[in-house]
Amino acid sequence: MCLGGGLGAPTVMRGLKRHTDEITGLIAVTDSGRSTGKVRIALDVPAPGDVRSALVTLAEGDPTLRRLFQHRFRTDKSEALDGMAFGNLFLAALTQLEGSFLGAVDVASRLLGVKGRVLPVTLYNTHLCALLADGTVVEQEVNVRAPGKAPIRRVFLKDGHVDPCAGTVEAIERADLITLGPGSLYTTVCACLLVPEIARAIARSDALVVYVANTTRQPGQTDELGLADHVARIIEHLGGGGLDVVLLNDDPPPPELRAHYAAQGLDYLEPTEAEVAAIRALGVEPVLAPLIDKWSGPRQLWEKLDTIRHEPDRVGDALISLLRARTAAAAAGSAS
Repeated sequence: MCLGGGLGAPTVMRGLKRHTDEITGLIAVTDSGRSTGKVRIALDVPAPGDVRSALVTLAEGDPTLRRLFQHRFRTDKSEALDGMAFGNLFLAALTQLEGSFLGAVDVASRLLGVKGRVLPVTLYNTHLCALLADGTVVEQEVNVRAPGKAPIRRVFLKDGHVDPCAGTVEAIERADLITLGPGSLYTTVCACLLVPEIARAIARSDALVVYVANTTRQPGQTDELGLADHVARIIEHLGGGGLDVVLLNDDPPPPELRAHYAAQGLDYLEPTEAEVAAIRALGVEPVLAPLIDKWSGPRQLWEKLDTIRHEPDRVGDALISLLRARTAAAAAGSAS
């Protein structure tokens, strides 16, 4: 099971596809920016954008339909349509036809030929909020991640109690491997863990729970946080435990790539001896492996910052190695 959203969870899912078809994406639905935000306002549905990307990642059906789902309209005649992802409108239309967002995701999965399953963490059309260090409260994901504000003290959902989507807790209970991230710490990973039953189910799971650590700091969210700080925040959102491993990149990016992102405030998170020791002191095993894409240049993302990205096959191979090692250790323990 891969928990998250944005580009992070699909990256992990893409890497694991080489090893198994039994992948469940547990996807965030609190995005409020870009075309997702427009659809949420107009049609009162949970944020469809990250779910759309996850569906396309696991899709094995018609290539044209996969491309169509990711297509963004380009027009200067309509502000509402400019930049709109067709797949977001498609999921919103299916929600009205099927009577629920989950029904829409299931139908879209069938049409796209999805191998595995995609589940929204909740069906509530709720918003992410943050209490900042200066006492200010900001609402909506696009404002929570905005740069130039006081540091984030904690995040919470606008609705007091949010139930998980049907089938999510059961999927967690069946999982052998649960991955968290990579992706925006507060607005993606922690946003999913703010659904109480999701966090509790992961914390008590017998699965191997792995956080795939981010490669850089993120302006507006983690300007002052190191790797161990990221891990600590995730443990807090899991209720104090439940995280087994943090997967860290040990293949340094080329100097020119590092400098390019640093100029935008995305400083590379170096897995120093001190950071590794601090993570281990939190009760989590740090595992270092080559994880990043060192060969592709920077991307131009629509209204979002690019970062040093993970390479899917490298991440998938590292995760499968961790799972096999754990299975072998369990088998050896049973035999002794």
